[in-house]
Amino acid sequence: MKSITVAELRQNPTEALRDVESGETYVVTRHRREVARLVPPVAEAELIPQRAHAGSRLTERPRRRLRTAASVEELLSAMESDW
Repeated sequence: MKSITVAELRQNPTEALRDVESGETYVVTRHRREVARLVPPVAEAELIPQRAHAGSRLTERPRRRLRTAASVEELLSAMESDW
């Protein structure tokens, strides 16, 4: 970690920023007291993973057999027999 005064940073910011860009950290001081830090940027973290480009998984599920009934009573009796 390097140290640089505010006056030095004002006079030649290009050199310090080039060092920071290459991974160096600078402590910026004024009257021998730390007032700031110049640190390299952190790599962006991917918070939400990208969606996979795959087909629907609904096609993998077995098909349900559809039941029909001529009347409500027939449908209710069929449902009762399933219990």
